[in-house]
Amino acid sequence: ALFTLPVEKILKDFLVWIKENLGAWGPLVLALAYIPLTVLAVPASILTLGGGYLFGLPVGFVADSIGATIGATAAFLLGRTIGRPYVLSKCKDYPKFQAVAIAIQRSGFKIVLLLRLVPLLPFNMLNYLLSVTPVGIVEYMLASWLGMMANHSRLGICGNNIKRSIRCDTWME
Repeated sequence: ALFTLPVEKILKDFLVWIKENLGAWGPLVLALAYIPLTVLAVPASILTLGGGYLFGLPVGFVADSIGATIGATAAFLLGRTIGRPYVLSKCKDYPKFQAVAIAIQRSGFKIVLLLRLVPLLPFNMLNYLLSVTPVGIVEYMLASWLGMMANHSRLGICGNNIKRSIRCDTWME
Protein backbone atom coordinates (compact mmCIF):
# COMPACT_ATOMS: atom_id res chain seq x y z
CA ALA A 1 0.00 0.00 0.00
CA LEU A 2 1.19 3.46 -0.86
CA PHE A 3 1.31 5.85 2.08
CA THR A 4 1.90 9.55 1.64
CA LEU A 5 1.83 12.29 4.19
CA PRO A 6 0.13 15.59 3.46
CA VAL A 7 3.50 17.35 3.67
CA GLU A 8 2.34 20.65 2.20
CA LYS A 9 -0.53 20.94 4.70
CA ILE A 10 1.72 19.95 7.60
CA LEU A 11 4.29 22.60 6.64
CA LYS A 12 1.64 25.28 6.17
CA ASP A 13 0.14 24.44 9.57
CA PHE A 14 3.64 24.57 11.05
CA LEU A 15 4.18 28.06 9.63
CA VAL A 16 0.84 29.21 11.04
CA TRP A 17 1.83 27.79 14.43
CA ILE A 18 5.15 29.68 14.30
CA LYS A 19 3.35 32.92 13.43
CA GLU A 20 0.71 32.59 16.13
CA ASN A 21 2.79 31.20 19.00
CA LEU A 22 6.51 31.86 18.85
CA GLY A 23 7.08 35.57 18.41
CA ALA A 24 10.81 36.37 18.46
CA TRP A 25 11.68 32.65 18.65
CA GLY A 26 9.99 32.02 15.31
CA PRO A 27 13.05 32.51 13.06
CA LEU A 28 15.14 30.14 15.20
CA VAL A 29 12.48 27.44 15.11
CA LEU A 30 12.05 27.93 11.36
CA ALA A 31 15.82 27.48 10.87
CA LEU A 32 15.86 24.34 13.03
CA ALA A 33 12.94 22.86 11.07
CA TYR A 34 15.16 22.57 8.03
CA ILE A 35 17.33 19.91 9.69
CA PRO A 36 14.88 16.99 9.83
CA LEU A 37 13.22 18.00 6.55
CA THR A 38 16.54 18.05 4.71
CA VAL A 39 17.79 14.80 6.24
CA LEU A 40 14.50 13.12 5.26
CA ALA A 41 14.72 14.69 1.77
CA VAL A 42 11.43 16.57 2.13
CA PRO A 43 11.28 19.62 -0.15
CA ALA A 44 11.39 22.67 2.09
CA SER A 45 10.64 25.43 -0.43
CA ILE A 46 7.43 26.23 1.40
CA LEU A 47 9.51 26.99 4.52
CA THR A 48 11.68 29.35 2.49
CA LEU A 49 8.62 31.14 1.13
CA GLY A 50 7.20 31.13 4.66
CA GLY A 51 10.35 32.73 6.06
CA GLY A 52 9.96 35.68 3.71
CA TYR A 53 6.23 35.84 4.37
CA LEU A 54 6.42 35.67 8.16
CA PHE A 55 9.58 37.62 8.93
CA GLY A 56 10.30 39.75 5.87
CA LEU A 57 13.45 39.73 3.83
CA PRO A 58 16.32 40.29 6.22
CA VAL A 59 15.19 38.06 9.09
CA GLY A 60 13.46 35.43 6.94
CA PHE A 61 16.45 35.24 4.58
CA VAL A 62 18.92 34.75 7.45
CA ALA A 63 16.74 32.09 9.12
CA ASP A 64 16.21 30.23 5.84
CA SER A 65 19.85 30.48 4.80
CA ILE A 66 21.25 29.27 8.10
CA GLY A 67 18.63 26.55 8.47
CA ALA A 68 19.11 25.18 4.96
CA THR A 69 22.90 25.19 5.34
CA ILE A 70 22.75 23.34 8.66
CA GLY A 71 20.20 20.89 7.23
CA ALA A 72 22.31 20.31 4.12
CA THR A 73 25.35 19.73 6.32
CA ALA A 74 23.45 17.24 8.48
CA ALA A 75 22.39 15.28 5.38
CA PHE A 76 25.96 15.50 4.03
CA LEU A 77 27.38 14.08 7.28
CA LEU A 78 24.77 11.34 7.37
CA GLY A 79 25.63 10.40 3.78
CA ARG A 80 29.32 10.49 4.54
CA THR A 81 28.98 8.16 7.56
CA ILE A 82 26.22 5.63 8.16
CA GLY A 83 24.42 6.30 4.87
CA ARG A 84 27.52 5.97 2.70
CA PRO A 85 26.88 2.43 1.37
CA TYR A 86 23.32 3.36 0.38
CA VAL A 87 24.40 6.61 -1.31
CA LEU A 88 27.18 4.83 -3.21
CA SER A 89 24.70 2.21 -4.43
CA LYS A 90 22.46 4.99 -5.76
CA CYS A 91 25.37 6.75 -7.50
CA LYS A 92 25.55 3.82 -9.91
CA ASP A 93 22.29 5.16 -11.38
CA TYR A 94 24.10 8.40 -12.37
CA PRO A 95 27.14 7.60 -14.55
CA LYS A 96 27.86 11.32 -15.10
CA PHE A 97 28.30 11.70 -11.36
CA GLN A 98 31.76 10.15 -11.68
CA ALA A 99 32.82 13.21 -13.72
CA VAL A 100 31.47 15.48 -10.97
CA ALA A 101 33.46 13.58 -8.34
CA ILE A 102 36.65 14.01 -10.39
CA ALA A 103 35.98 17.73 -10.86
CA ILE A 104 35.37 18.11 -7.12
CA GLN A 105 38.72 16.48 -6.46
CA ARG A 106 40.36 19.31 -8.42
CA SER A 107 38.12 22.26 -7.54
CA GLY A 108 35.79 21.23 -4.72
CA PHE A 109 34.58 24.62 -3.56
CA LYS A 110 33.97 25.95 -7.08
CA ILE A 111 32.08 22.86 -8.26
CA VAL A 112 29.84 22.72 -5.17
CA LEU A 113 29.14 26.46 -5.52
CA LEU A 114 28.22 26.06 -9.19
CA LEU A 115 26.02 23.03 -8.48
CA ARG A 116 24.14 25.09 -5.89
CA LEU A 117 23.83 28.14 -8.14
CA VAL A 118 22.64 26.12 -11.13
CA PRO A 119 20.49 23.42 -9.57
CA LEU A 120 20.89 20.60 -12.06
CA LEU A 121 19.93 18.13 -9.34
CA PRO A 122 17.37 18.55 -6.58
CA PHE A 123 18.72 20.16 -3.40
CA ASN A 124 18.15 17.12 -1.17
CA MET A 125 19.63 14.65 -3.65
CA LEU A 126 22.71 16.84 -4.08
CA ASN A 127 23.37 16.84 -0.32
CA TYR A 128 23.72 13.08 -0.32
CA LEU A 129 25.52 12.75 -3.65
CA LEU A 130 28.16 15.28 -2.61
CA SER A 131 28.70 13.39 0.64
CA VAL A 132 30.52 10.61 -1.21
CA THR A 133 32.90 12.97 -3.03
CA PRO A 134 36.26 14.14 -1.69
CA VAL A 135 35.01 17.66 -0.90
CA GLY A 136 35.86 18.77 2.64
CA ILE A 137 33.16 19.66 5.13
CA VAL A 138 34.19 23.33 5.43
CA GLU A 139 34.34 23.76 1.65
CA TYR A 140 30.98 22.04 1.33
CA MET A 141 29.31 24.21 3.96
CA LEU A 142 30.67 27.52 2.69
CA ALA A 143 30.05 26.76 -1.00
CA SER A 144 26.56 25.47 -0.23
CA TRP A 145 25.70 28.50 1.88
CA LEU A 146 26.90 30.97 -0.74
CA GLY A 147 25.42 29.01 -3.64
CA MET A 148 22.00 28.68 -2.04
CA MET A 149 21.73 32.41 -1.26
CA ALA A 150 20.29 33.25 -4.69
CA ASN A 151 17.47 30.74 -4.29
CA HIS A 152 16.76 31.78 -0.70
CA SER A 153 16.64 35.45 -1.57
CA ARG A 154 14.38 34.74 -4.58
CA LEU A 155 11.93 32.64 -2.57
CA GLY A 156 12.15 35.03 0.39
CA ILE A 157 11.29 37.96 -1.89
CA CYS A 158 8.35 35.98 -3.29
CA GLY A 159 7.09 35.20 0.22
CA ASN A 160 7.50 38.81 1.28
CA ASN A 161 5.72 40.06 -1.86
CA ILE A 162 2.83 37.66 -1.27
CA LYS A 163 2.41 39.16 2.19
CA ARG A 164 2.60 42.70 0.83
CA SER A 165 0.05 41.98 -1.92
CA ILE A 166 -2.37 40.50 0.61
CA ARG A 167 -1.98 43.61 2.75
CA CYS A 168 -2.62 45.82 -0.30
CA ASP A 169 -5.75 43.89 -1.22
CA THR A 170 -7.03 44.12 2.35
CA TRP A 171 -6.16 47.81 2.56
CA MET A 172 -8.02 48.64 -0.67
CA GLU A 173 -11.29 47.03 0.47
